[in-house]
Amino acid sequence: MTLHFTKTSDSAAFLPCEEAKTLPFSSGKLPDILDHFSLKPGSVEAEIMKDTIKECEEAGIKGEEKYCATSLESMIDYTKSKLGNNVKAISTEVNKGTQLEKFTINAGVRRVAADESVVCHKENYPYAVFYWHKTQHTRLYVVPMKSVDGTEAKAIAACHTDTSAWNPKHLAFQVLKVKPGTVPVYLSFLRTTLCGFTTRGFAVNEHKMVTNRGTIWG
Repeated sequence: MTLHFTKTSDSAAFLPCEEAKTLPFSSGKLPDILDHFSLKPGSVEAEIMKDTIKECEEAGIKGEEKYCATSLESMIDYTKSKLGNNVKAISTEVNKGTQLEKFTINAGVRRVAADESVVCHKENYPYAVFYWHKTQHTRLYVVPMKSVDGTEAKAIAACHTDTSAWNPKHLAFQVLKVKPGTVPVYLSFLRTTLCGFTTRGFAVNEHKMVTNRGTIWG
């Protein structure tokens, strides 16, 4: 398979919890948010922030719980509320950044998560915002891989066994040319992915599939 493991250029860091609480984070407060960051309405940065907030505010699909964490403390609290206190973190490991490379799967694929997980995407925003969503019918795997140029990776991959509630326009269906609910869908998580799991269930942090909007702040 052909994959592109990139090194993220997004260095936006979490704000202290108390500071994050003082900043508005809603579509209704967008003018105040833009004014705080000295951004003009309609600018590229303003539109990205608008999209991020909108994504956080939209209702989840059937069976999905979602939450946007604007501080490290709130991210930890949310994870613990869904998975308990015994959480272990893992992430995709790559020994170097790559362009599009052909990778083969090596022996040693192992399952690390049960059917319940929490998946987190780092959003484009002036400070760190992580979009978490708790899904069911999802299995996580560690997949050893090697490219033709010798690059080695231990990729985190998820198998979504029930996609019947997904948007029919989801990119995965376009790429695979299938319809929602017909086949399991496997997604690979790139270098910015962090996965945490417990002895009972598992969690995941920041996955990106085929496309990437790019990063304005870094």
